[in-house]
Amino acid sequence: MVRIAVSGHRGLPEETTVLIDGAVRKALAECRTGVTGLSCLADGADQIFARAVLDLGGVLEAVIPAKEYRDGLPSECHAAYDELLGRAVRTHRLDFVESTSESHMTASARMLDDADVLFAVWDGKPARGYGGTADVVAEARRREVPVQVIWPEGAQRD
Repeated sequence: MVRIAVSGHRGLPEETTVLIDGAVRKALAECRTGVTGLSCLADGADQIFARAVLDLGGVLEAVIPAKEYRDGLPSECHAAYDELLGRAVRTHRLDFVESTSESHMTASARMLDDADVLFAVWDGKPARGYGGTADVVAEARRREVPVQVIWPEGAQRD
């Protein structure tokens, strides 16, 4: 079973969400073995990936950066977060209380500890803040974890 971590952009426009969903599903379908997805379940790429893993028969492990993590997510994504968390076969909870850039980067590093590959839903640009996708990609490459960048033609960020 291949273990795939995800890092990617949040707050994506609807058209980009559709494009990324299709690209993630295509990449997952190319896996020759079962898939375990590792995700922090944030809005955007994390939830797209988690739902695709489950829809395609894989299993999900959640990595929760902080006790107050859910509270820091947009309220409109709480229901999806709760549903996906409830479907996770395993949950790794970090010891942070506050949801900060540090707790997010630590959670990403925790995912990389267990990952065979990183799916980076990434436009290739520098991180907008510490712990962003570019930082996670750099850490994966430093650790020699293979990175598969997923950014389909026509995808855009706000």
